[in-house]
Amino acid sequence: MLIYLTIVLYVLKVETSSKYSFTINFISNMKKILLTLCLITGLGFAAQAQKFATIDMAYIMKNIPAFESANEQLNQVSKKWQAEVDELMKEVQQLYKNYQTELVFMSDEMKVKREDEIIAKEKAAQELKRKYFGPDGELFKKRESLMKPIQDEVYNAIQEISTAKGLDLVFDKSSAMSAIFVSPKIDISDEVLKKLDYSK
Repeated sequence: MLIYLTIVLYVLKVETSSKYSFTINFISNMKKILLTLCLITGLGFAAQAQKFATIDMAYIMKNIPAFESANEQLNQVSKKWQAEVDELMKEVQQLYKNYQTELVFMSDEMKVKREDEIIAKEKAAQELKRKYFGPDGELFKKRESLMKPIQDEVYNAIQEISTAKGLDLVFDKSSAMSAIFVSPKIDISDEVLKKLDYSK
């Protein structure tokens, strides 16, 4: 009510200075007041109509043992595959080094043969790297097979809680959300963990 009164006084303040224009200004002011009140009321109803909550996806995942285990598996297999790629690249470097050293003693035919050998080995290294780490590579497939079931489980839990609470929106505050402050009262992360039987 205090907000409404403040707005009314602000609208009236300037335009009632002349007694001759008071009637015209009064009608104009009343229109502005009614419009302002309608706008405020509408915004109030809109805010009440939408219910929302937040989650901290990083916090949720950190407290799911299967997620940590999957991450560890991915790290191990990634290191193993990277070592294979590095080993092939070392072979390429060694072949090139030997080529540079022996170049003066080679015939043209031998030069071509050794160059082809280096190119073939480098191509094999690049293909292996693409096979393991490419957009649709083995690491991507491994991550999908390990992570997707966990992500789906979390998503389903969030959806069930949202439906039960009548929520319209759920924001992940661990992502690029620009809110300066989020009240813990609207954070349902622990409820999601409880739903998944991982409550702390």
